[in-house]
Amino acid sequence: MKSFIAAVVVAAIVAFGASIVLNDFFQKPVEVAFSTSGVRL
Repeated sequence: MKSFIAAVVVAAIVAFGASIVLNDFFQKPVEVAFSTSGVRL
């Protein structure tokens, strides 16, 4: 049971860290992501 709780805590920490990294570094606003001459926003 102790190892299961540790695994749940580690999974939660990894998920939180991944959400921080993905939101801060990989997402772009739509104006930046689709800024070609063929797209009108």
